[in-house]
Amino acid sequence: MNSDSIEIFGVKINKLTNERFLELFCNAITNKQKITIAYANAHTLNQCHRDKALAQILNSMDYIHPDGVGVLWASRKLYGDSGLNVRITGSDFYPLLINECIKNDWSIFFFGHRKATLEKISLKHPNLRIAGTAEGYDYNNERVIEKINESRPDILIIGLSFPLQEKWMCEFREMIDCRVLLAVGDGIKVFSGEKKRGPAFLRKLGLEWLVRVITNPAANLQKYIAGNPQFVARVLRQKKGQN
Repeated sequence: MNSDSIEIFGVKINKLTNERFLELFCNAITNKQKITIAYANAHTLNQCHRDKALAQILNSMDYIHPDGVGVLWASRKLYGDSGLNVRITGSDFYPLLINECIKNDWSIFFFGHRKATLEKISLKHPNLRIAGTAEGYDYNNERVIEKINESRPDILIIGLSFPLQEKWMCEFREMIDCRVLLAVGDGIKVFSGEKKRGPAFLRKLGLEWLVRVITNPAANLQKYIAGNPQFVARVLRQKKGQN
């Protein structure tokens, strides 16, 4: 195992802090280097456990950032003091990224979700330089790529859900004219201000997912109520295999 990463269910996850995460953007944009970044959380790792091809797609990214308390817990269980040092979530990181973009005048292209959600981003962040937007439910790949390249953003935010967004990045990465391609899934709603977070005490306890189950049980019941125990059991089996 690399000292800068851990491995869960065959997926290599980078050991990042929010500060180091922002450095990835700064270095890529300053040095004119293209990088791809995706995320790993309990839900996506469960899918990678069932489908090793998905794990290979994630591992083809330049960086995989940990997302949520489940990955933090798993890393500590599997690797002890060599695991992750801090909990990172997209909901905490994206506001930091927005501030960094405004400070450095970096431009972002948003690809994903619906027009109504995308339109709210500029209203919530009037000082953010938005290169363009494209919906994620009804789109033509050639037209989206042409629109992105015409606007030449520094950062491309892709919110098509896992694993569609990662597959899209793998297929079209070389055709995209920007420095950072970042998969965010439902995280576009953080940029638009539509994502509702649980109270601070639930976040501290690692139970913010309960709010998602309560507010949208149809979409989240299976993912969390069934998925979280599966994730724990699979981590414990991996731990047993290491001994």
